[in-house]
Amino acid sequence: MSLTKNIILLIKRKKMKISIAESCTGGMLSSAITSFSGASKVFTMGLVTYSNQSKTSILKVPQKIIEKYGAVSVQCCLAMVNNLSKISKSKVCVSITGIAGPKGGSKQKPVGLVYIGIRVGKKVIVNKCNFKDKGRVFIQKQTVKKTLNLLAQLIKRDS
Repeated sequence: MSLTKNIILLIKRKKMKISIAESCTGGMLSSAITSFSGASKVFTMGLVTYSNQSKTSILKVPQKIIEKYGAVSVQCCLAMVNNLSKISKSKVCVSITGIAGPKGGSKQKPVGLVYIGIRVGKKVIVNKCNFKDKGRVFIQKQTVKKTLNLLAQLIKRDS
């Protein structure tokens, strides 16, 4: 059984719901989950908050966080996942923000830098990833794969 299908079944078995706020993956994670039959029982919403404006207006990420730390930061990712939890009322929430390239990177924040925030109940983690710059789609797919693996681990641990 695929990891994605397994996650859907785990969430369903635990009577939970999942919501996702994505930036650099552009909806790829939401698409991966909703491509399986039965996803409608667990999937609440998938938001593609690509612009800073959408992060502040929809996810209520404080403008000060984006100004001080940037949209690709632990602080922004944390605000995204915590506020998504409030908006969606889902027990499982995921936020993704990063630089998929080919442009947009810097020495401090290179192409391939991605933050993945996951909240299961009250437990929240933010995972920093530095994927090799093997192109935009590669970084997006690696981000989705890493997120699914982290999700599976955290949902299994939650009781």
